[in-house]
Amino acid sequence: MLARHWIMLIVLSVLWGGTFVFAKEALPFLPPLTLTLARVAIATAVLVPIVLAMGQHLPRDRNAWRDFAVMSILNNVIPFGLIFWGQTMIGSGLTSVMNATTPLMSLLVARGFAGEALAANKIAGIAIGVLGVAVLVGPSALTGDRASAMGMLLVVAGTLSYGLSALWGRRFKAVPPIVSAASQLVCSTLMMIPIAGAADRFWLLPMPSHAAIVAVVAMGVLSTALAYILFFRIMAEAGSNNVMLVTLLIPLSGITLGALRFGEALSFNQAVGAAIIAASLLVIDGRLFRLGSPART
Repeated sequence: MLARHWIMLIVLSVLWGGTFVFAKEALPFLPPLTLTLARVAIATAVLVPIVLAMGQHLPRDRNAWRDFAVMSILNNVIPFGLIFWGQTMIGSGLTSVMNATTPLMSLLVARGFAGEALAANKIAGIAIGVLGVAVLVGPSALTGDRASAMGMLLVVAGTLSYGLSALWGRRFKAVPPIVSAASQLVCSTLMMIPIAGAADRFWLLPMPSHAAIVAVVAMGVLSTALAYILFFRIMAEAGSNNVMLVTLLIPLSGITLGALRFGEALSFNQAVGAAIIAASLLVIDGRLFRLGSPART
Protein backbone atom coordinates (compact mmCIF):
# COMPACT_ATOMS: atom_id res chain seq x y z
CA MET A 1 0.00 0.00 0.00
CA LEU A 2 1.04 3.60 -0.58
CA ALA A 3 1.58 6.03 2.28
CA ARG A 4 -1.82 7.66 1.71
CA HIS A 5 -3.50 4.26 2.00
CA TRP A 6 -1.93 3.71 5.41
CA ILE A 7 -3.01 7.20 6.48
CA MET A 8 -6.59 6.52 5.33
CA LEU A 9 -6.52 3.14 7.08
CA ILE A 10 -5.44 4.74 10.36
CA VAL A 11 -8.13 7.42 10.02
CA LEU A 12 -10.73 4.72 9.34
CA SER A 13 -9.65 2.79 12.43
CA VAL A 14 -10.06 5.95 14.52
CA LEU A 15 -13.53 6.57 13.05
CA TRP A 16 -14.68 3.03 13.78
CA GLY A 17 -12.86 2.84 17.11
CA GLY A 18 -14.57 6.07 18.05
CA THR A 19 -17.95 4.34 17.66
CA PHE A 20 -17.50 2.65 21.03
CA VAL A 21 -16.48 5.86 22.79
CA PHE A 22 -19.41 7.75 21.28
CA ALA A 23 -21.71 4.93 22.34
CA LYS A 24 -20.48 5.01 25.94
CA GLU A 25 -21.15 8.75 26.02
CA ALA A 26 -24.70 8.27 24.73
CA LEU A 27 -25.86 5.03 26.37
CA PRO A 28 -26.60 6.56 29.81
CA PHE A 29 -29.26 8.67 28.05
CA LEU A 30 -30.39 6.53 25.10
CA PRO A 31 -31.30 2.80 25.24
CA PRO A 32 -29.42 0.55 22.79
CA LEU A 33 -32.27 0.29 20.28
CA THR A 34 -32.90 4.02 20.23
CA LEU A 35 -29.18 4.64 19.82
CA THR A 36 -29.18 2.20 16.89
CA LEU A 37 -32.06 4.11 15.30
CA ALA A 38 -30.27 7.43 15.76
CA ARG A 39 -27.06 6.08 14.25
CA VAL A 40 -28.61 4.64 11.09
CA ALA A 41 -31.04 7.55 10.60
CA ILE A 42 -28.29 10.18 10.74
CA ALA A 43 -26.04 8.14 8.45
CA THR A 44 -28.93 7.70 6.01
CA ALA A 45 -29.56 11.44 5.94
CA VAL A 46 -25.89 11.96 5.01
CA LEU A 47 -25.32 9.12 2.53
CA VAL A 48 -28.48 9.26 0.42
CA PRO A 49 -27.86 12.84 -0.81
CA ILE A 50 -24.25 11.88 -1.57
CA VAL A 51 -25.43 8.93 -3.67
CA LEU A 52 -27.79 11.16 -5.62
CA ALA A 53 -25.13 13.86 -6.06
CA MET A 54 -22.80 11.23 -7.54
CA GLY A 55 -25.38 10.48 -10.22
CA GLN A 56 -26.24 7.10 -8.70
CA HIS A 57 -29.70 5.95 -7.69
CA LEU A 58 -31.21 3.70 -5.06
CA PRO A 59 -32.71 0.32 -6.08
CA ARG A 60 -35.85 0.48 -8.21
CA ASP A 61 -37.28 -3.02 -7.90
CA ARG A 62 -38.90 -4.89 -5.06
CA ASN A 63 -36.53 -7.87 -5.04
CA ALA A 64 -33.49 -5.62 -4.58
CA TRP A 65 -35.09 -3.88 -1.62
CA ARG A 66 -35.98 -7.28 -0.12
CA ASP A 67 -32.33 -8.33 -0.32
CA PHE A 68 -31.19 -5.06 1.20
CA ALA A 69 -33.76 -5.47 3.98
CA VAL A 70 -32.18 -8.79 4.94
CA MET A 71 -28.73 -7.20 4.72
CA SER A 72 -29.82 -4.37 6.98
CA ILE A 73 -31.03 -6.83 9.62
CA LEU A 74 -27.78 -8.80 9.57
CA ASN A 75 -25.36 -5.91 9.18
CA ASN A 76 -27.02 -3.11 11.16
CA VAL A 77 -30.14 -3.88 13.17
CA ILE A 78 -28.95 -7.01 15.01
CA PRO A 79 -25.22 -6.27 15.50
CA PHE A 80 -25.63 -2.59 16.41
CA GLY A 81 -28.32 -3.45 18.96
CA LEU A 82 -26.39 -6.36 20.50
CA ILE A 83 -23.08 -4.51 20.64
CA PHE A 84 -24.62 -1.40 22.20
CA TRP A 85 -26.45 -3.62 24.69
CA GLY A 86 -23.23 -5.41 25.53
CA GLN A 87 -21.45 -2.10 25.97
CA THR A 88 -23.79 -1.19 28.79
CA MET A 89 -21.93 -3.91 30.73
CA ILE A 90 -18.32 -3.52 29.54
CA GLY A 91 -15.98 -0.67 28.58
CA SER A 92 -15.56 0.86 25.15
CA GLY A 93 -11.98 -0.43 24.76
CA LEU A 94 -12.95 -3.99 25.58
CA THR A 95 -15.93 -3.75 23.21
CA SER A 96 -13.60 -2.75 20.38
CA VAL A 97 -11.40 -5.78 21.15
CA MET A 98 -14.34 -8.17 21.06
CA ASN A 99 -15.54 -6.56 17.84
CA ALA A 100 -12.21 -7.56 16.27
CA THR A 101 -13.42 -11.19 16.20
CA THR A 102 -15.60 -10.30 13.18
CA PRO A 103 -13.17 -11.82 10.62
CA LEU A 104 -13.13 -15.06 12.61
CA MET A 105 -16.92 -15.20 12.52
CA SER A 106 -16.93 -14.50 8.77
CA LEU A 107 -14.68 -17.50 8.16
CA LEU A 108 -16.77 -19.78 10.37
CA VAL A 109 -19.99 -18.67 8.67
CA ALA A 110 -18.47 -19.21 5.21
CA ARG A 111 -17.43 -22.69 6.25
CA GLY A 112 -20.65 -23.62 8.04
CA PHE A 113 -23.22 -22.16 5.63
CA ALA A 114 -21.41 -22.09 2.29
CA GLY A 115 -19.19 -25.14 2.76
CA GLU A 116 -16.07 -23.20 1.79
CA ALA A 117 -12.77 -24.96 2.35
CA LEU A 118 -10.40 -23.33 4.83
CA ALA A 119 -6.66 -23.12 4.22
CA ALA A 120 -4.33 -24.30 6.98
CA ASN A 121 -3.45 -20.75 8.04
CA LYS A 122 -7.16 -19.87 8.40
CA ILE A 123 -7.86 -22.96 10.50
CA ALA A 124 -4.90 -22.09 12.72
CA GLY A 125 -6.04 -18.47 12.91
CA ILE A 126 -9.55 -19.48 13.98
CA ALA A 127 -8.14 -21.75 16.69
CA ILE A 128 -5.90 -18.98 17.98
CA GLY A 129 -8.79 -16.50 17.86
CA VAL A 130 -11.06 -18.79 19.86
CA LEU A 131 -8.28 -19.08 22.44
CA GLY A 132 -8.07 -15.29 22.59
CA VAL A 133 -11.81 -14.99 23.20
CA ALA A 134 -11.58 -17.68 25.90
CA VAL A 135 -8.82 -15.73 27.65
CA LEU A 136 -10.99 -12.60 27.54
CA VAL A 137 -14.26 -14.16 28.70
CA GLY A 138 -13.02 -17.03 30.89
CA PRO A 139 -11.97 -15.16 34.03
CA SER A 140 -15.18 -13.13 34.14
CA ALA A 141 -17.27 -16.27 33.86
CA LEU A 142 -15.27 -18.12 36.51
CA THR A 143 -15.19 -15.29 39.05
CA GLY A 144 -18.93 -14.73 38.91
CA ASP A 145 -18.79 -11.41 37.08
CA ARG A 146 -21.85 -12.38 35.07
CA ALA A 147 -22.52 -8.87 33.74
CA SER A 148 -19.06 -8.54 32.21
CA ALA A 149 -19.21 -12.03 30.72
CA MET A 150 -22.69 -11.38 29.33
CA GLY A 151 -21.58 -8.08 27.82
CA MET A 152 -18.69 -9.75 26.00
CA LEU A 153 -20.89 -12.58 24.76
CA LEU A 154 -23.43 -10.09 23.40
CA VAL A 155 -20.70 -8.34 21.44
CA VAL A 156 -19.45 -11.67 20.07
CA ALA A 157 -23.03 -12.49 19.06
CA GLY A 158 -23.09 -9.19 17.19
CA THR A 159 -19.91 -10.14 15.32
CA LEU A 160 -21.56 -13.42 14.35
CA SER A 161 -24.33 -11.41 12.72
CA TYR A 162 -21.66 -9.43 10.87
CA GLY A 163 -20.28 -12.75 9.62
CA LEU A 164 -23.69 -13.73 8.28
CA SER A 165 -24.02 -10.34 6.61
CA ALA A 166 -20.69 -10.84 4.84
CA LEU A 167 -22.02 -14.05 3.33
CA TRP A 168 -25.35 -12.49 2.34
CA GLY A 169 -23.61 -9.40 0.97
CA ARG A 170 -21.90 -11.36 -1.79
CA ARG A 171 -25.00 -10.94 -3.92
CA PHE A 172 -24.36 -7.20 -4.16
CA LYS A 173 -21.06 -7.40 -6.05
CA ALA A 174 -22.57 -5.64 -9.06
CA VAL A 175 -24.00 -2.81 -6.95
CA PRO A 176 -21.82 0.27 -6.37
CA PRO A 177 -20.63 -0.01 -2.73
CA ILE A 178 -21.85 3.45 -1.75
CA VAL A 179 -25.32 2.57 -3.08
CA SER A 180 -25.27 -0.69 -1.15
CA ALA A 181 -24.36 1.13 2.06
CA ALA A 182 -27.05 3.78 1.61
CA SER A 183 -29.74 1.25 0.66
CA GLN A 184 -29.22 -0.94 3.70
CA LEU A 185 -29.16 2.12 5.96
CA VAL A 186 -32.51 3.25 4.51
CA CYS A 187 -33.97 -0.17 5.32
CA SER A 188 -32.41 -0.14 8.79
CA THR A 189 -33.94 3.24 9.57
CA LEU A 190 -37.42 2.18 8.45
CA MET A 191 -37.16 -1.01 10.54
CA MET A 192 -35.77 0.64 13.66
CA ILE A 193 -38.46 3.33 13.92
CA PRO A 194 -41.23 0.88 14.98
CA ILE A 195 -38.82 -1.41 16.87
CA ALA A 196 -37.28 1.35 18.99
CA GLY A 197 -40.67 3.00 19.30
CA ALA A 198 -42.31 -0.14 20.72
CA ALA A 199 -39.39 -1.04 22.99
CA ASP A 200 -38.28 2.38 24.25
CA ARG A 201 -41.04 4.87 23.38
CA PHE A 202 -38.15 7.16 22.53
CA TRP A 203 -40.34 10.24 22.17
CA LEU A 204 -40.92 10.11 25.95
CA LEU A 205 -37.23 9.86 26.88
CA PRO A 206 -35.72 12.87 28.66
CA MET A 207 -33.49 15.16 26.63
CA PRO A 208 -29.93 13.76 26.46
CA SER A 209 -26.99 15.84 27.62
CA HIS A 210 -25.18 18.10 25.17
CA ALA A 211 -22.21 15.71 25.14
CA ALA A 212 -24.50 12.76 24.36
CA ILE A 213 -26.15 14.61 21.45
CA VAL A 214 -22.74 15.49 20.00
CA ALA A 215 -21.66 11.86 20.40
CA VAL A 216 -24.73 10.53 18.58
CA VAL A 217 -24.32 12.97 15.69
CA ALA A 218 -20.60 12.16 15.46
CA MET A 219 -21.38 8.45 15.45
CA GLY A 220 -23.83 8.82 12.56
CA VAL A 221 -21.80 11.27 10.48
CA LEU A 222 -18.21 10.25 11.22
CA SER A 223 -18.27 6.64 12.42
CA THR A 224 -20.93 5.49 9.95
CA ALA A 225 -21.40 7.68 6.86
CA LEU A 226 -17.84 8.99 6.49
CA ALA A 227 -16.38 5.64 7.56
CA TYR A 228 -18.34 3.83 4.84
CA ILE A 229 -17.05 6.25 2.21
CA LEU A 230 -13.45 5.92 3.39
CA PHE A 231 -13.72 2.14 3.63
CA PHE A 232 -14.87 1.78 0.03
CA ARG A 233 -12.24 4.28 -1.17
CA ILE A 234 -9.44 2.21 0.39
CA MET A 235 -10.94 -0.99 -0.98
CA ALA A 236 -11.06 0.45 -4.50
CA GLU A 237 -7.46 1.67 -4.39
CA ALA A 238 -5.65 -0.91 -2.24
CA GLY A 239 -7.86 -4.02 -2.43
CA SER A 240 -10.12 -5.89 -0.02
CA ASN A 241 -7.29 -7.78 1.70
CA ASN A 242 -5.46 -4.59 2.63
CA VAL A 243 -8.52 -2.72 3.82
CA MET A 244 -9.33 -5.55 6.25
CA LEU A 245 -6.13 -4.68 8.12
CA VAL A 246 -8.33 -2.10 9.82
CA THR A 247 -9.60 -4.92 12.06
CA LEU A 248 -6.15 -5.00 13.66
CA LEU A 249 -6.12 -1.24 14.23
CA ILE A 250 -9.65 -0.69 15.57
CA PRO A 251 -8.94 -2.24 19.01
CA LEU A 252 -5.86 -0.02 19.38
CA SER A 253 -7.93 3.05 18.49
CA GLY A 254 -10.82 1.99 20.72
CA ILE A 255 -8.56 1.28 23.70
CA THR A 256 -6.64 4.55 23.26
CA LEU A 257 -9.76 6.69 22.87
CA GLY A 258 -11.45 4.96 25.81
CA ALA A 259 -8.42 5.60 27.99
CA LEU A 260 -8.23 9.26 26.96
CA ARG A 261 -11.95 9.98 27.39
CA PHE A 262 -12.97 7.74 30.28
CA GLY A 263 -9.69 6.58 31.84
CA GLU A 264 -10.43 2.96 30.90
CA ALA A 265 -7.73 0.33 31.07
CA LEU A 266 -7.71 -3.34 30.07
CA SER A 267 -6.93 -5.90 32.75
CA PHE A 268 -3.95 -8.21 32.26
CA ASN A 269 -6.00 -11.09 30.91
CA GLN A 270 -7.91 -8.75 28.59
CA ALA A 271 -4.66 -7.34 27.20
CA VAL A 272 -3.35 -10.87 26.64
CA GLY A 273 -6.59 -11.88 24.97
CA ALA A 274 -6.44 -8.83 22.70
CA ALA A 275 -2.88 -9.73 21.69
CA ILE A 276 -3.91 -13.32 20.93
CA ILE A 277 -6.83 -12.14 18.78
CA ALA A 278 -4.50 -9.77 16.89
CA ALA A 279 -2.11 -12.67 16.30
CA SER A 280 -4.97 -14.82 15.00
CA LEU A 281 -5.91 -12.14 12.44
CA LEU A 282 -2.31 -11.92 11.26
CA VAL A 283 -2.22 -15.69 10.81
CA ILE A 284 -5.51 -15.62 8.88
CA ASP A 285 -4.31 -12.76 6.70
CA GLY A 286 -1.23 -14.78 5.78
CA ARG A 287 1.03 -11.86 4.90
CA LEU A 288 3.51 -12.79 7.66
CA PHE A 289 4.09 -16.08 5.87
CA ARG A 290 4.34 -14.39 2.48
CA LEU A 291 7.09 -12.05 3.70
CA GLY A 292 9.53 -14.92 3.89
CA SER A 293 8.49 -16.70 0.71
CA PRO A 294 10.42 -16.21 -2.57
CA ALA A 295 8.87 -13.94 -5.17
CA ARG A 296 7.10 -15.65 -8.05
CA THR A 297 7.48 -14.69 -11.68
